[in-house]
Amino acid sequence: MIREVVKIDEELCDGCGNCIPNCHEGALQMIDGKARLVSDLLCDGLGACIGHCPQGAITIEKREAEPYDEVKAIQLIIPKGKNTVVAHLKHLRDHNETEYMKEAVEYMRANKPALPFDLNEVIREMHRPKIGMMQQQKAPGCPGSQSRTISREPVQAATPSGEQAPSELRQWPVQMHLINPAAGYFRGSDMVLAADCVAFAMGNFHSKLLKGKTLAIACPKLDQGMDVYMDKITRLINEAQINTLTVVMMEVPCCGGLLQIVQRATAQASRKVPIKMMVVSVEGDVIKEEWV
Repeated sequence: MIREVVKIDEELCDGCGNCIPNCHEGALQMIDGKARLVSDLLCDGLGACIGHCPQGAITIEKREAEPYDEVKAIQLIIPKGKNTVVAHLKHLRDHNETEYMKEAVEYMRANKPALPFDLNEVIREMHRPKIGMMQQQKAPGCPGSQSRTISREPVQAATPSGEQAPSELRQWPVQMHLINPAAGYFRGSDMVLAADCVAFAMGNFHSKLLKGKTLAIACPKLDQGMDVYMDKITRLINEAQINTLTVVMMEVPCCGGLLQIVQRATAQASRKVPIKMMVVSVEGDVIKEEWV
């Protein structure tokens, strides 16, 4: 499977920084006067940064998709210098990819004599406190689209009438164009792919369908770029190795396109996952549920 990733020509880059705010995952940062891709893992290849580069230094490179390997990633990043390494590790940390961060640090410890910088300085940077919420708004990328895991305490009893029902959302973002299949919370998860209208029609959407699951939402009628959706679902199956996928649609005919996208994605995926299809009426009742 081919994956699209941003590529930066450092000879052409003049350090203007116009591309930085348009990378919603914050995978692009200004370091040592150049735009640098600090996280191949979280680059979704959307290319929103390209049109903002006056020098034409940014292109989209098509690569054969392989399971993400942090050791290979840090090997490519180390020659770019200490500041880029620190930015990469902090980006992993701030997106809760702590296992990948540990792998990178362990690799550098094992190869400490060959590093072109002092590893202890990198470690000291990593032990600084995380930035607060107010500072986080100033971090690279769009804060509203940056990946985050949401911790939830288990609900022990039913919510009394009149009280707000607890949310079961476990991650952000959820819109299909914005999710990144490489985000750690998708790995091995049971996933729900729901049509946009489902949660509005179905009063118990959170308690019935979302508990303990990851989520993506899409509208097969109004959304653009269905090929992007198909590629992301294929990556979720192959790379994130999701455990199951539940496709939830409204009873209206146009919603059937969501299942078609999933079926096309599973047909080109290299592994198989159980797919459940659910149809919800406009009154909010589940009128059909079956494994497909």
